Amino acid sequence: MTKLNDIDFSDIYITPEKLVFINDSNTENGLARIEPEDFRTFFDLVEKTYDGHNPSYSVIYEKISYRVERSVSLYGIQYCARKMPREVPSFSKLGFPVELRRYLLSLNNAMGLILWSGPTGAGKTTAISALLKEFLFAQGGFAYTIEDPAEMPLDGIYKAANGSLALCKQTQPVNGNWGNCLKSALRSKPRFIMVGEIRTPDTASEVLRACTSGHLVLSSIHANNVTDAINSVVKYATSAGMNEELAYDLFSRGILAVLHQTLEGIKNKEPHATFLFANPDTTQGDQVRSIIKSGNLNLATSIETQERRLTMGKNLFMIQDIKR
Repeated sequence: MTKLNDIDFSDIYITPEKLVFINDSNTENGLARIEPEDFRTFFDLVEKTYDGHNPSYSVIYEKISYRVERSVSLYGIQYCARKMPREVPSFSKLGFPVELRRYLLSLNNAMGLILWSGPTGAGKTTAISALLKEFLFAQGGFAYTIEDPAEMPLDGIYKAANGSLALCKQTQPVNGNWGNCLKSALRSKPRFIMVGEIRTPDTASEVLRACTSGHLVLSSIHANNVTDAINSVVKYATSAGMNEELAYDLFSRGILAVLHQTLEGIKNKEPHATFLFANPDTTQGDQVRSIIKSGNLNLATSIETQERRLTMGKNLFMIQDIKR
């Protein structure tokens, strides 16, 4: 018999009958049943940790963190738990093209929003966590994360390459109130803010305000593509009472990057990313910012042009494309 943590998987599914399944690693979506010898101990921990209110929570089993989703099915309680890595992976090891990695890492001194979008399980949280870790190693500073639940082990002290220190504090929204937590984050004077996921109107509106107030903000959102990600943030913000024109304006002023990520492959999944960047020098005119501000998101040409330029090693923001 094998112990749970010795089995290679990303997600584990536990049925009301206490049958255990993981991805079979042979097909894209197929499952395989497993019977780890320590399942009962793990399951007891999962049940005991549930607070009776929040169906999303974390447990630490044998020094490995699991993000748990508890749901009520027709025949009882169903659990899905995602196994987290023991440490935040290096951004360079995630499989992104070297040109894209270099450009993203060059944004460590910028201010604004890096928004990572994609479907469930595409690696959005892993990507923004790994990128935040690189920023801390590069220049130090204070990072404040808001996650529900916290997934990657980011909390702690870092020694930066410039000789200074970095500090990261991971927090969870109190009573599910993401908006108030973001306001608290701003009062804590962080250099970096990471919001695990934009999924409420208050979160969207506060993220838009935070990314235009001198911070570097990293966040994720479920979306089908880059344009959908931008529109989703704006729709969330308008649901919180923000004027749509103001929401597009704040997004246009705050955007650094919007990326959409999927995972391709079966046994060895590799990320595929499409992306849209805005000129981090906000004193310059920028076509991408202008398009987003208009609310008429015809961005396909900009996305294709930037991908081509990045692949060829060219400057993303050519003088002739800047609209003053």
